[in-house]
Amino acid sequence: MDGHEFLAERFEENRSRLKAVAYRMLGSTSEAEDAVQEAWIRLGRCDDRAIENLGGWLTTVVGRVCLDMLRSRRSRREEPLGTGAPEKTALGPELGGRPEADPEQQALMADSVGLAMLVVLETLDPAERLAFVLHDMFAVPFDEIAGVVDRTPAAARQLASRARRRVQGADPVPDPDLARKREVVNAFLAAARDGEFEALLTVLDPDVVVRSDTGAGGAGAGAPGLVRGAADVARQAMMFAPFARSSRRALVGGEPAVIATGEGHRFSVMIFTVARDRIVEMSVIRDPSHLPGLDLAVLDD
Repeated sequence: MDGHEFLAERFEENRSRLKAVAYRMLGSTSEAEDAVQEAWIRLGRCDDRAIENLGGWLTTVVGRVCLDMLRSRRSRREEPLGTGAPEKTALGPELGGRPEADPEQQALMADSVGLAMLVVLETLDPAERLAFVLHDMFAVPFDEIAGVVDRTPAAARQLASRARRRVQGADPVPDPDLARKREVVNAFLAAARDGEFEALLTVLDPDVVVRSDTGAGGAGAGAPGLVRGAADVARQAMMFAPFARSSRRALVGGEPAVIATGEGHRFSVMIFTVARDRIVEMSVIRDPSHLPGLDLAVLDD
């Protein structure tokens, strides 16, 4: 076996781990493959004899490639989950993409991360995302992460800490008002799940407004993407029942929210405004390009 074959064999030993790192960073199996391939190209250009820990070197290279890709997305205002490039998405046709060539692998990847986690990761700053993924998911030391994000180890630790709080939905000070709001939202979800029209009316303000970023108008809608009035909103919520059964509780900017999933990988982020123990407004986000910038955190159910 010559040197090139030996290096290729060692690279293949690390491929699964590298693709897992890239997938958690990018949320796309095809882009993850691109990042791993770029790491192989860079390995071929360097003196591998100077690399003491090939696995660690490859992990940090893939992390750096993914960081560049994430920053490029933002600078070009690209859709982060692939809505503008269907061949790049791994989250299913309902996000504007097509099924990947290997459905079994796609399912395994999605199960290992979870759609809710990917949605939250999309809201993180690229450097925060990289620090969290490399350290918390793959145990890469902060000394190595610091070199990837061009920060000190202490700064890299802070990046991961901020990301961790958002991912975990940490709320260090209990908020009685928030707890009551979440009770109202839970009552709404339960009524939607069970198809209880009257129960929905009891938690909706008579003048409740639902705004959607994808023009989910309906009967009584005053404009595309706008539904007004408790009765019309309740009727729409009845159609939401399949999503309510698989929803995850979350916070967006400190307000109660849910990440709802349905058949395949369809999803929506629903943000609730609650006043006087009634839901007065709901914002429904279905376009993945609207996720960056959201202060979103998934809560433990």
